Amino acid sequence: MGQEQRSGGGRRAPGGSATPLSEAYDTALLDLDGVVYAGGEAIAHAVGSLGTARDGGMHLAYVTNNALRTPDEVAAHLTELGIPAEPGDVVTSAQAVARLVAEDVPAGSRVLLIGGEGLRVALRERGLVPVDSADDDPAAVVQGYGGPGMPWARFAEAAYAVGRGVPWYASNTDLTIPGARGIGPGNGAAVEVVRIATGHAYEPKVAGKPQPPMHRETVLRTGAARPLVVGDRLDTDIEGAFNGGVDSLLVLTGVTDVARLLAAVPEHRPTYVAEDLRGLLVGQPEVVEGPDGVFACGGWRASASGGELVVQGAGGDDMDGVRALCGAAWAAAGDGACALDAGKALARLGR
Repeated sequence: MGQEQRSGGGRRAPGGSATPLSEAYDTALLDLDGVVYAGGEAIAHAVGSLGTARDGGMHLAYVTNNALRTPDEVAAHLTELGIPAEPGDVVTSAQAVARLVAEDVPAGSRVLLIGGEGLRVALRERGLVPVDSADDDPAAVVQGYGGPGMPWARFAEAAYAVGRGVPWYASNTDLTIPGARGIGPGNGAAVEVVRIATGHAYEPKVAGKPQPPMHRETVLRTGAARPLVVGDRLDTDIEGAFNGGVDSLLVLTGVTDVARLLAAVPEHRPTYVAEDLRGLLVGQPEVVEGPDGVFACGGWRASASGGELVVQGAGGDDMDGVRALCGAAWAAAGDGACALDAGKALARLGR
């Protein structure tokens, strides 16, 4: 499973699996926003696909960079959507950053909290004391997503403390977050506000995906032996899997479209690609590289020619065309990002 075709340190094409992914891996480490739900509503096919995978014996763990809500709240929301979950099935970047802070400061330390209830609960679970002002003598500043209503004054408190030299931590640095109305600013955008206000003189320690602390927190809490990371973001989910040395499935239900996927640098190239979570329930077709530099998958063939990507084929699953194009693009790019024109090829696939 996940057979690698590599050039230097990078994958040359998506991998194949003769058996359904839900059988090939014991645990799915699922991102939430853009994978399971968007704007609080379940994404098409998510409920049924996850139910079938769970009934078949796959352990489902929900791993999110969103530090706003507590695991109890996330589990309750999933259950309401028709995806039964317990708080222990949820791993958040708030938990990861709270562990990181607790390893650096004494127990009982005050921590300036810039975020929501999920981060407050996680800090308290680690024996830390959340405070609201830079004048409360905090030992650390922790910044996590606080929702679209986060008051501007909270960023000012963070800037005051960080500017005084207080150690700075961030749950994650995702610049955007998908919602029901579109893509909005995420915690990374809020981190940039503090960075700018402090003259770019400070950098936070980051716990969330793709950084190692999040992967460590996930492994510790889930006990996964053969995990499969499932996500919609190349720079967090897929890079996090790459950094952790585990396989990944990219679903095209969130922020990543096919054009971004084709241009992916080596650490952003997923093991598998699927339209949505139905990809968990099936095997993955093999992408075959021919001696002429043509990549074939299903009834589709893709290559690089004359400065552009070319795809040919008809009928069947157009995702096979996407997979073949990934092979042509990634092989041409080597250890960089593919800069070939993909416009005609994407139009051919209706993308």
